[in-house]
Amino acid sequence: MLGILPYARWSVAAALLALMPVAVGAQDAFKEFKQLDTTAKMPKLNAFIAPGGAPQGTQLRPVALEAKLTASGDAVKDGLSWYVFSPVAGSDGKLPLIASSQGGSADFQLAPGDYFVNVSFGRAGVTRKLSVPEDGALEKQTMVLEAGGLLLNAVSGSDVKIRPDQLSFSIYSGDVREDGERGLVMADVPPNTVVRLNAGTYHVVSEYGETNASVRADIQVEAGKLTEATIQHKAAQITFKLVSDKGGEAIADTAWSILTAAGDAVGESVSAFPTMVLAEGEYSAVARNKDKIYQREFKVAAGKNMDVEVLMKDVQPDQGPAATTLQQLPPEQQNETEQPHNSQAMPSFEQLQSGTADSGVDSD
Repeated sequence: MLGILPYARWSVAAALLALMPVAVGAQDAFKEFKQLDTTAKMPKLNAFIAPGGAPQGTQLRPVALEAKLTASGDAVKDGLSWYVFSPVAGSDGKLPLIASSQGGSADFQLAPGDYFVNVSFGRAGVTRKLSVPEDGALEKQTMVLEAGGLLLNAVSGSDVKIRPDQLSFSIYSGDVREDGERGLVMADVPPNTVVRLNAGTYHVVSEYGETNASVRADIQVEAGKLTEATIQHKAAQITFKLVSDKGGEAIADTAWSILTAAGDAVGESVSAFPTMVLAEGEYSAVARNKDKIYQREFKVAAGKNMDVEVLMKDVQPDQGPAATTLQQLPPEQQNETEQPHNSQAMPSFEQLQSGTADSGVDSD
């Protein structure tokens, strides 16, 4: 995927209609919407202990773990994935998985020693080092995710609703890498779906249809809050028909090409009445039927869905079978169609799996 240029931030009025960090209990807000949980697939067992995870005869110690979205928040009661790794890489170069758990707070029985503990909540996660003593009490360990939620939607024009199956969102990291690209966090996110993320700035790309209607915006996710963002598309849905008379039946076996005012092709179809979503601007609709070509210019205004009819005309004998007829509409129809519209970073979950984590990281 080509790099995404750092376009205007979400504060630009044309990019976002609404951006609201909802200051309610984040856990309750998450329950109200469909959610995407893209945690890596691991054993879906509660307090799973890997065979051979502790030497025979070793006295295991109870370890209780909980996670919070913010330091002052309540413990998350559902949707967590816990993984406990040995800090010593195995023969395959990866850190062995010692135990895992799904749900809310976790309770493990671990042998004395050092471990890496990772907890994830959707795409939000944190890793820390855990030391289990041979004796003495071990208090409940609390890990702070500093995470929130992002819920995305979009409209066409000022307030025209868009069908969910015509919308998709891709979420990228806020920072641009040295190669000019952004790291993809999640692709093909449906509208009105909560994505759980670590707090920070994310670059969102909204796609309306499959042609050229695309909007980009930078959105800030706050810890412990659900951020709802509605993106405004300057586009409309256009249906094309080749007809012999105004208001007539669409003629089958017609090939269509849609060109911008600069002559660039943005869409093609072979259909009696194809429908395309086009960004606001000026276009030409070119219809080919039985080796004859017909053309009409039209304008797209934001939120103004419409039909574009291209009328057939008799081809003059001296023009030949491949002549192009430039369709001129009556003045009244032209008016209708041309109206405007300070601590060391802990290893990531991927590093733990690959065995590239530094076992000397201090506990935080």
